[in-house]
Amino acid sequence: MNAKFGYLLPTRERIVAGIHETDEILQLGDYAEEIGLDSVWVGDSLLAKPRHEPLALLSAIGGRTRQIQIGTAVLLPMLRNPVLLAHQLATMDQITRGRLVVGLGTARDNDAIRREFQAAGVPFEKRIGRMLEQVRLCRALWSGNRVNWDGLFSVDDGELAPKPWTPGGPPLWGGGGVEQALKRAGRYFDGWMPSGAGTPAEWSAKWEAIKTHAKDADRDPSRLTGSAYLTITIDDNVARANRELDDYLQGYYNQTAELIRSQQYCFAGDRAGATDWLGEFVAGGATHLVVRFTGSNDQRQMDDLIEIKTILNQ
Repeated sequence: MNAKFGYLLPTRERIVAGIHETDEILQLGDYAEEIGLDSVWVGDSLLAKPRHEPLALLSAIGGRTRQIQIGTAVLLPMLRNPVLLAHQLATMDQITRGRLVVGLGTARDNDAIRREFQAAGVPFEKRIGRMLEQVRLCRALWSGNRVNWDGLFSVDDGELAPKPWTPGGPPLWGGGGVEQALKRAGRYFDGWMPSGAGTPAEWSAKWEAIKTHAKDADRDPSRLTGSAYLTITIDDNVARANRELDDYLQGYYNQTAELIRSQQYCFAGDRAGATDWLGEFVAGGATHLVVRFTGSNDQRQMDDLIEIKTILNQ
């Protein structure tokens, strides 16, 4: 099966550069579909890493495209009311006729993200249990049946409409690379999309573990999608590529590049090297790669990604 390739749209990068308008981002979504990329993605943050709100932006992209998948990389569901979130995602799935993928994250533990959760009125330490209940409640609401729910959230004889285009709701992909995250992906989610850390070989070993967890939960592992969120700098001058990657990571996260490189899948080098590195993920079982490029020439980067896709899918 040919691997799919997606492009992370530069919402955070635009805000860092002081560009708040959305026209260029919408046009990049158009271009990604025009040249044959499989998906475009938008990240999520309220205050820790300011950017455009992902569901609103992806709805706009979904309404003006016809084939390309749209997805969140990744959404922090615990910052949102799950009934409203289920309604929004069902509507987006209808707008796109089933082209929506919802990547879900649990958030890294740092001061800025803790302040973000505090501002949203959400206890940071209880975020995992909150997310899992949200997933169950969303799926119950997407069933089309009346729902009664008594937990962290309460629903009294509620019926959600519209139902999603996709029966049962859009696919939900979990992230994270620790053992509990692997168990969650195998037991509860439709796919796995971690951002690191480690090598392609380590990604593959964890993917095998997820498939085992799926089997243990009486789920068919062949129905899960293995994905990864990858950051790449392409330049024939390897030293220059590494400087650009470091500058990008420090500006994006307001933390040291060394720290972020230790936490995430990152590559800096020429296009042949990038192709080989991505190919290792594909050889290890990944079927949908989500690529974030550094630099500002987005259309050229998309063209690079198409060429890599063509080579790896030959």
